[in-house]
Amino acid sequence: MSPASARRPALIALRRLCGSLSLSLLLGLGLHGPAAAQSGSDEQFVAARDAFRAGDLNRLDRLAADLKDHELWPYIEYFKLRAQLEKDKSEANIQAPLADFLARQDRYYLGEKLRGDWLRILAKQQRWSDFEAEFPKILQPEQDLACYALQARLARKDAKALDDALPLFKTLLDVPEPCGPVLDALVSGQRVNSDDVWGRIRRQFEANKLGSAWNSAQYLPVNQTPERKQWDQVTDKPLPFLLKLSGNLSSQRLSRELALLAVQRVAKNDPAMAAQRLDQIDGQLPPADRAWAWGQVGWQGAQRHYAEAVEWYRRGGDLPTLSDEAQAWKVRAGLRAQDWHLVKHAVEGMSPTQAADPSWTYWLGRAYKAAGRADLANPLFERIAGQPNFYGNLAEEELGRPIKLPPTARPPSKEELARVGDNLSIRRALALFRTNLRFEGTKEWSWALRGMDDRELLAAAEIARRSNIFDRAIAAADRTKNEHDYSLRYLSPFDEQIRPVARQQQLDDAWVYGLMRQESRFITNAKSSVGASGLMQLMPATARWVAKKIGLKDYDHGQVNNTDTNVLLGTSYMRMVMESLDNHPVLASAAYNAGPGRAQKWRAARPLEGAIYAETIPFTETRDYVKKVMSNSVYYASLFNNGRPQSLKSRLGVVTPKGSGGENQPKPEDLP
Repeated sequence: MSPASARRPALIALRRLCGSLSLSLLLGLGLHGPAAAQSGSDEQFVAARDAFRAGDLNRLDRLAADLKDHELWPYIEYFKLRAQLEKDKSEANIQAPLADFLARQDRYYLGEKLRGDWLRILAKQQRWSDFEAEFPKILQPEQDLACYALQARLARKDAKALDDALPLFKTLLDVPEPCGPVLDALVSGQRVNSDDVWGRIRRQFEANKLGSAWNSAQYLPVNQTPERKQWDQVTDKPLPFLLKLSGNLSSQRLSRELALLAVQRVAKNDPAMAAQRLDQIDGQLPPADRAWAWGQVGWQGAQRHYAEAVEWYRRGGDLPTLSDEAQAWKVRAGLRAQDWHLVKHAVEGMSPTQAADPSWTYWLGRAYKAAGRADLANPLFERIAGQPNFYGNLAEEELGRPIKLPPTARPPSKEELARVGDNLSIRRALALFRTNLRFEGTKEWSWALRGMDDRELLAAAEIARRSNIFDRAIAAADRTKNEHDYSLRYLSPFDEQIRPVARQQQLDDAWVYGLMRQESRFITNAKSSVGASGLMQLMPATARWVAKKIGLKDYDHGQVNNTDTNVLLGTSYMRMVMESLDNHPVLASAAYNAGPGRAQKWRAARPLEGAIYAETIPFTETRDYVKKVMSNSVYYASLFNNGRPQSLKSRLGVVTPKGSGGENQPKPEDLP
């Protein structure tokens, strides 16, 4: 008898006992934490998952024999069915177990996942009637399934299918394989014309999706389809292409469009040169083309904080040719120049959907306020005030109200905890986290939260907190609409390890927690795609550099996920960054994410509001990061000070043109 088999009766008995107890009772008994409920067969489950991924079905079957009583057994069923589907596809012997599993797991994550897998197989076999019978049961269809559904409708000559597919031609810049036939049908059905195709190509150039743009070019009429040599010149050597232009562009559609694309490509590297070349052909362009081209130059100039960007945007006029991103940078160019008239004009030129974003609502209100129109500004501030985000905070202060924590909801009752704890998706998620299968656990957890009301979300957040799964606690608490618990939404775990160290480094502990919440959501072993590790997401080179600077002897990067070591290194680096950037938390937050040299480079030639500095950060990720860190810090400050009202504006302050940490302080360019 194997060791696993020998202990199986005891495990079964334990599972039956645990199954008869509610999660809230188990939590009350102190069995809280992912490790508390571990069993010997968890390792076998992980091994079975690995066998499935490796395609080793014999090993999967052997391991599955000892896992029938494991609470994650449905995953084993999924693995086996998924493998059988791939092997047998339409064979009759899969139909009964497939139907049985989908019936038992209907409306659960695994049912949704396997149904999606089955639908993809049906679609690839073009079994459209079977596909359409099953597709309505999918609850959250991914893009490829949505395109397969359109293919099915096209196959049965559904007259409205092309109408429903038309928006994809504008929005789907990278085309998954199942969507290709749908776009082909739009072209062959003459639902798009050459203007639509060129517009699509321009959007793909803006997104730097040049391969997809070439594919789109094949939809053009023959007399407008570029040769590959021409195309490669535009994409790879755009400036020489522009220098060699000849003839009258106004009468040559293909040459004109290629010239515009070349201008866009030059602008991405050298907006000033692009402006110079565009000026040479400006008179040969129709108004709409001129507006798009100058918008591209203005956009790229604004991202580099060129003062000329405002004028480049103005040369394009007011025709609605700009993408949302180009229009957003038109606002930012106005903010950077403190040109409130341009800010107003640019926001008012946005689509209603884009203009409704809290950021543009706020800045339009500020533009009205600068013009002395409080009667127009205040209703805009009221529209977003109270939202728990950067611009909701700022709007609150524009109305003269400090930022306060909302009333705290009553704690979840034992009955509420028991009810949510008995949710099958919650139980599976906790088991997956226990086995360190975080990706799968997060999928199950997110699925479980669908449709939960505030009371259920608070109970889920509390269950996750007690289980030390802090990121999922935050994810649940973040979703409440009317009843809130900000001590869950802004968790502060590891308090005894973090706050004393922050004080020793003379750092604001609310800012440290605000940054850490954004970095890792308090996952101690978090690792980013670029190799950053731990609570404070330290890059290996940065961690080694800081360890050397502070004299941490015998440091090895294997220690980076140790909470004490990670916090010491991370807060030490925060202090160094702060000292190198005038002790300004906005600059230091930007530096922590994008590097101190960049944070320094993004300063203006004159003082800027901290909010304007944040809004005009060129990197989307860093811009979003800084706003969230600073807003987080406001709520942590209130929680750490017995609910005392806070000011985000005072934290943002003013970013001065040029900073110096003093003669004895490090310069931004000297830090990693």
